[in-house]
Amino acid sequence: MFISGIFGERLPLRYYLSGGMVVSGLFTALFGLGYFWDIHVLWYFIIVQVCNGLVQTTGWPAVVACVGNWFGKGKRGLIMGIWNSHTSVGNILGSLIAGAWVSSAWGLSFIVPGIIIAVMGVICFFFLVEYPEDVDCNPPQHHTAADEDPGGVTTSEKDPEAVISNEGPLSLPGQSSVDHSKSPKEPAEKPEAISFLGALRIPGVVEFSLCLLFAKLVSYTFLYWLPLYIVNVAHFGAKEAGDLSTLFDVGGILGGIFAGLISDYTGGRATTCCVMLVVAAPMLFLYNHVGQNGIGVSVAMLIICGALVNGPYALITTAVSADLGTHESLKGNAKALSTVTAIIDGTGSVGAALGPLLAGLISPTGWNNVFYMLIAADVLACLLLARVVVKEARGWCGPMARQRGFKEF
Repeated sequence: MFISGIFGERLPLRYYLSGGMVVSGLFTALFGLGYFWDIHVLWYFIIVQVCNGLVQTTGWPAVVACVGNWFGKGKRGLIMGIWNSHTSVGNILGSLIAGAWVSSAWGLSFIVPGIIIAVMGVICFFFLVEYPEDVDCNPPQHHTAADEDPGGVTTSEKDPEAVISNEGPLSLPGQSSVDHSKSPKEPAEKPEAISFLGALRIPGVVEFSLCLLFAKLVSYTFLYWLPLYIVNVAHFGAKEAGDLSTLFDVGGILGGIFAGLISDYTGGRATTCCVMLVVAAPMLFLYNHVGQNGIGVSVAMLIICGALVNGPYALITTAVSADLGTHESLKGNAKALSTVTAIIDGTGSVGAALGPLLAGLISPTGWNNVFYMLIAADVLACLLLARVVVKEARGWCGPMARQRGFKEF
């Protein structure tokens, strides 16, 4: 993921994303073809799966960069919260599609999804528009006057016409964003892509990356272990457990939209994540103890836990990544979206790998211990955002103090 983001910043996103989707479809189908080709060599499946994982890393940095190019910061949280629901929808559809053939010809459980992603890659190649300027649309406004960046640093008063575009530096005072967007683009004026270390220096990148590591740890543990937990603890059947586990993703859709809406209204991305993580910890504890007392309670608790766990995860991987990729310290250089997104989501993927692994090691000692591990991960994710939350709070207190001083005067 880290390397993929660097390439995504330097290659045309349309080609990069479409190519990754088509090749990913190929490797996914090759995995399933092992069933029809009667292959029983473990190394074949390992190599195909590793190659598939490599090419799939082209996806997330590229799509976040494309959406970030189109939408400014004002409503970015809500827009990306709605857009990010595709991840949960994909989880649900993937389970249903794969489950259709898992008991008969399991190879089709891989071949059919492989064909789907390859076909969508071709569609993406013909219809994806990377930049608004490519179709004569005005670039979005990534910063506003008295803007508070996602790292929590409140900026001073800015010229309202000093808008950062996707292609160049700050507009000069008196020059409108429309004039800037319609000016001819010269290759010499295009900014160079940011380096990996340069992206790490952007305020907030390290904090949100480490926070996502633990948030994604919790989310992916639920994704992989929830059906087994429901079968073992609630004693539901396998089909009922599979159906119930999709409710966690339904809650994730609602949580992502809610987190984006609240963070847009308050301007505090880190604070929104922190509050949701704080509430998620006791809710996980509650679900483990009372969530299995009937189907109604289980449904409600799964939706609530899904919203609280996946809400911060969705917000960080979308709106926060786009905010940091267009951070004002870059002075208008938009060639950082893919790299920043790759760093944040790549770090989160470490947690996605560790969570299910730890759950497998801990579960023999009792499911209570698994949930204690998840609660501890939630608390750590919250603590890692403490510095950014404090800066956001100071940013809110500054305008309030000035307003009180003005009224007293």
